[in-house]
Amino acid sequence: MSEQNNVFGTELQPCSMDPKTGYLRDGCCHEHPQDRGRHELCAIMTDDFLQYSKAQGNDLITPRPELEFPGLSAGDRWCLCVGRWIEAEEAGVAPPVILEATNEAVLDEISADTLKAYKYDPSTSPSENGSSP
Repeated sequence: MSEQNNVFGTELQPCSMDPKTGYLRDGCCHEHPQDRGRHELCAIMTDDFLQYSKAQGNDLITPRPELEFPGLSAGDRWCLCVGRWIEAEEAGVAPPVILEATNEAVLDEISADTLKAYKYDPSTSPSENGSSP
């Protein structure tokens, strides 16, 4: 696959290798033509977001060994579907974003200013990050 860029227009950085994320499970939030969910946004999971996603029918907490999915906890990094992050942002529970590991393709759905407002700040805990600006 060709090199892809992050929202800064520089080389896309890995989101997470543990747990291994991305549509291709290569650790990166690549844009991929077969990924209808668009797992292109790297975020730090929060309890609020995980509970919200579960309530929406996408349980990211429960391990699914048959899918090689370990289940996520607050503090884990994960490539999220663009649409789910937008829904969570509208609901006030969007998790913080790792901009260097978020694919520039998300800019067709989410403004750079909105992404920057949710930029992950390692000096605060995951549960405090990503609240509405």
